[in-house]
Amino acid sequence: MAQTSTTIVSATSHKATLSGTVISFTKTGTEYKISSSNTTTLSLGSLAQHDLITVTGTTNNNKTFTVKSVATDNSYVIVEEEVTTENADGSTTVSLDYVGFVTAKQQGDGYYSQVDGVHTVAYHVNSTMTGSIKMQGSLATTPTEDDWFDISGTTFTADQSTLVDSKNFTGNFVWTRAKCTGMTAGSVTKILYNH
Repeated sequence: MAQTSTTIVSATSHKATLSGTVISFTKTGTEYKISSSNTTTLSLGSLAQHDLITVTGTTNNNKTFTVKSVATDNSYVIVEEEVTTENADGSTTVSLDYVGFVTAKQQGDGYYSQVDGVHTVAYHVNSTMTGSIKMQGSLATTPTEDDWFDISGTTFTADQSTLVDSKNFTGNFVWTRAKCTGMTAGSVTKILYNH
């Protein structure tokens, strides 16, 4: 099979922290929701699918979540990871800190039953970007968050001077994706992927 290059993310910038006393958490079966009871004071519309947010200020939900979807009225987000039901009390401030993102899954060589397993990724960032980016792989045909693992040797840590970094990696991954963490400023301008 011929090599294919794909832009798996373009122009993703750090987002401001969301905080307020109107944030609640609801678990209904396998649907995990973070809600704002007042979108005038706190809209969740700046968040997007695949964003990583770290929650602080709660009793039971202080951890990092992956956004699965955002309600059209910006009143809630559905997340991949399980939440514990917790109501807003009107006085406790809860913060949702944007810390990075994951990309949509991309077909790896294992998807096509290729034997060489050779992949290349190029990370492009701006000069104010902080944080790190790495590739993750999955051997599952329909991966959940628990099915992803870090691929050794693919981490790039931004240092405000290196604006492009490329990595080669080998493996018969069915799916791959990029994961950016620790992002407190700046932008990832694009990530290119070739397999």
